[in-house]
Amino acid sequence: MRLEQRMKLAPRMIQAMEILQLPLMALQERIDAELASNPVLELREAADEAPAEAPALPDERDLVIRDDNDQPEDFQRSETFRDENEMAVWEGDDYRPARASFGERDAKLDAMANTPAPAESLYEYLIDQWAFVEADAAVRKAGELILVQLDEDGYLRQKLDDIVAKAAGAVTLADLQAALPLVQQLEPAGVGARDLRECLLIQLAAMDAAGQNVSLERELVRSFTHDIEANRLPLIARKTSNTVEDVKAAIERLSHLNPRPGSLIGERGAPVILPDLVVELDEAGNPVVRLANDSVPPLHINRMYQRMARKRDLDKGARQFLQDNIRSAQWLIGAIYQRRATMLHVAQEVFAAQKDFFTLGQAALRPLPMATVAKKVGVHVATISRAVAGKYVQTPRGIFPLRMFFSGGTTTQDGENLAWDAVRDKLREIIDNEDKANPLGDDELVEALTQAGIQIARRTVAKYRSLLKIPPARQRRQY
Repeated sequence: MRLEQRMKLAPRMIQAMEILQLPLMALQERIDAELASNPVLELREAADEAPAEAPALPDERDLVIRDDNDQPEDFQRSETFRDENEMAVWEGDDYRPARASFGERDAKLDAMANTPAPAESLYEYLIDQWAFVEADAAVRKAGELILVQLDEDGYLRQKLDDIVAKAAGAVTLADLQAALPLVQQLEPAGVGARDLRECLLIQLAAMDAAGQNVSLERELVRSFTHDIEANRLPLIARKTSNTVEDVKAAIERLSHLNPRPGSLIGERGAPVILPDLVVELDEAGNPVVRLANDSVPPLHINRMYQRMARKRDLDKGARQFLQDNIRSAQWLIGAIYQRRATMLHVAQEVFAAQKDFFTLGQAALRPLPMATVAKKVGVHVATISRAVAGKYVQTPRGIFPLRMFFSGGTTTQDGENLAWDAVRDKLREIIDNEDKANPLGDDELVEALTQAGIQIARRTVAKYRSLLKIPPARQRRQY
């Protein structure tokens, strides 16, 4: 025997932490799943009590005239009833005929009719073209197998030998080799390529067939891709016996080619971002935070099931089932309210500290560790981390991830605290304003930041430049 203390997370605490960490769209899915599985949980808009008995239809008559069967009056009366009350629907305290009887359009049917059809896939687009390609049966079969293997960018990532092995004797390697050039002639130009270089060459071949002179572009793609990446334009000009201006013009034309031709076909929706918080400025310029709760439906527990769960004469299994679901619904509702209160309190502290962001932008962000906000809110740092994970906030300057407003920072020579995001923003500003013919190296960028009052190491500059996807000075040089 021993006496000890342990910390254990109750199921309710675990659920509260999970709900707190969910972004808005994931929370909606969680609520929908709970509504579908828990019969006692309902939307607040739903009526708490059972609806009253519906009144009789106006001018309602019995359909059956006599008890004996096969009477023609029954069918005549049925037809009259249908004509008078066709598609009658319940509205408020009265029945009324459907909108169709008034000559109005049905909203649901209109919505279904106006729903766009699914976008045509790349395979469907290409297989329609393949139907008109002239080839023997074996090559046509091989071409269909190649089309199946194309990825969403239009590339053939599988080796022909692997396709032959998967086909289990349905096609031969010779058939695939004969079908691949035919596939590469389909639109959009570049599909069926096995790498970027082949993709660009296929598109240049299509331009050449259209009468354009692309000899220099073809030579650049075949022999000088690494020199183009390193921005060695004088070397390329010397080896190709062209001027630097001609090389620059050819590279400019190459930039208009599509490295992902398959992306031109089909629909690729952008990820939807729903902000959890909205920040606005009042008349005095102070930030006012509110929750974007319009898309989160209010929940409540059905009163009838609550009364049933308290009845002693109810079957024990049924009462236990109701009690378990009521307890689960109470935990979910409590976790949602706790999530709202925590997020609102955290956001209020964050934007009280980052007030200058609304007037000066990211350059005015201040260092704000999560530990500081946790101390002000009165919760653990892990709770702050969960509260901001995957959350977005809508501000007058746009929608930003809430985590962006938490960061460390440095102190300038003037004693001003700057967040690392502000330092990166200053670094981008210096590079944007540099002399493009003589761009600044990392050592020179360190000196420029020092003159601006920001002292950081060279490796930090290189790291931030890489995060901003800014190439080194040699590749930024413009001839």
